[in-house]
Amino acid sequence: MNNTSTALITGASGGIGMELARIHASKGNDVVIVARSEKKLQALKKELELTHKINAWIIVADLSKPESAKTIYEKTQQLGIKVSILINNAGLGGHGLFHQRDLSEDQAMIQINLVSLTNLTHYYLKDMVKDGYGKILNVSSTASFMPGPLQSVYYGTKAYVTSFTQAIAEEVKDYNITVTALCPGAVTTGFIASGNLEGISAWNNAKSAKSVAMIGYKDMQRGKLVSFNEGLLQFVLTWIIPLLPRKVVLKVSRYSMEKQI
Repeated sequence: MNNTSTALITGASGGIGMELARIHASKGNDVVIVARSEKKLQALKKELELTHKINAWIIVADLSKPESAKTIYEKTQQLGIKVSILINNAGLGGHGLFHQRDLSEDQAMIQINLVSLTNLTHYYLKDMVKDGYGKILNVSSTASFMPGPLQSVYYGTKAYVTSFTQAIAEEVKDYNITVTALCPGAVTTGFIASGNLEGISAWNNAKSAKSVAMIGYKDMQRGKLVSFNEGLLQFVLTWIIPLLPRKVVLKVSRYSMEKQI
């Protein structure tokens, strides 16, 4: 077992998470892959171990459950796996007017995107500090840079992720630990269907999960604070949006999330 570079990746059964697992394993590193679908995880485990001759462990977990993060951490402890890279990729979206949406769906989104991410970071970061080494990649979104009418809770959770990531990065910089927020724009993954986002123009030019994963992984290894996959979008979000009147930002943001079908 390669104890110095074992990565735990949530949401690894598809999309960005699966591509990150493939990238990490391709470099000869072990992985712990986490998701709800045991069937998909077993298929990925077989692929990674056969292709790259590494160890891949699977943990079946539903991160919408409050106890899930602790259960995952305890499982890796029982197996004697030292996680030196934590990739919090699992995420949930949803579309619609907040007051009309099912509250339980938004509560699950908060639990996955925000609470479980925070809890996993807490458990594994403590060990990284003890060991004097570690890397964390939190998959956030360009949505974290503005409010999002019609996706109010999703945008809010991602704003937390980007802010939280930068804050703890500053706290642990003297422990040889880096923390990176990956903030992609639209990505072609199962997230579109699961979040009821079909017909939204913002996804017309969505980038591939593989391309986003490659940029995020590279920036994590470099210890970059915030990682973007689109330069123009980064410029608009960091230099233009902050200068615009808030009501204009809200209007544009809402328009980008309105369905065209």
